[in-house]
Amino acid sequence: RERFDFGGRDVASWFPGHMAKGLRQMRASLRRADCLVERTVTLLSSAHIPLSGRNPMLQEALGIRPHILVLNKMDLADPRRQPVSTGAGLAPGHRAAVTALLCVSLQIVPLVAKLVGNSPRYHRAESTEYSILVIGVPNVGKSSLINSLRRLHLKKGKATAVGGEPGITKAVLTRIQVCEKPLMYLVDTPGVLPPKLGDVETGMKLALCGAIRDHLVGEDIMADYLLYALNKRQQFGYVRRYGLAEACDNIELVLRRVALAQGRMQKVKVLTGTGNVNVTMLNYPAAAYEFLRDFRAGRLGRVTLD
Repeated sequence: RERFDFGGRDVASWFPGHMAKGLRQMRASLRRADCLVERTVTLLSSAHIPLSGRNPMLQEALGIRPHILVLNKMDLADPRRQPVSTGAGLAPGHRAAVTALLCVSLQIVPLVAKLVGNSPRYHRAESTEYSILVIGVPNVGKSSLINSLRRLHLKKGKATAVGGEPGITKAVLTRIQVCEKPLMYLVDTPGVLPPKLGDVETGMKLALCGAIRDHLVGEDIMADYLLYALNKRQQFGYVRRYGLAEACDNIELVLRRVALAQGRMQKVKVLTGTGNVNVTMLNYPAAAYEFLRDFRAGRLGRVTLD
């Protein structure tokens, strides 16, 4: 397929009340912040979507503090396309220092200290502690980042809940210490999407990386778009994984192979002239979910959607 037919449908706006509340809280917390750490999608700002995985509304709302862009799960990104993502989404005239980090946990604290030390701190000039706001779209690993920094620098366990779906963090939390020297606190925030996604394809990329709940978009169209995206980028890892003879553009045939390979079956009652009969059939919705899950776990190869 040269183009994907979305069938006139739009990606559902996923901007529940906690997102609007979270953005207001982030604005209020900005006065006490020395630096912003933005997590963006490979599956977060993600390495799969380093451009789509950023919310321009966050950048507009949160001003000109020193700004670090952290790409998540770079091991899932296509290495041939990573140079594109290094400067992902930089707007002309932005004074914020933005960098893509590969060795995330080791580099963030010294980089934050350097940027804050070289920037005006205004009313916080006398303070010896650093306060960092962690921002990003849903399900890019903001809470996981905070927990990993605590383990690295303080040798302590997790301080904030994490999960594999969007919407785990629903409010701006209290400050969490992640380092002793320098004394540094990070503030976890809820993932925030724009109230309206202007581009259907951008919304689909966000959904594939887990930033929008699957059921709001539909696993069927997500699986079909994923197949289109993989073929367009000549990423044929799915052919090997599911035992296909060759690359295929028919999502029904692919999901059939997925269902057979993963044993996704369902029993259905069929009414016949002699009564009800249980028939075992392929479970296509479950197969679509498996297809999406394999992509998110990197089992279909290293893919960058942007």
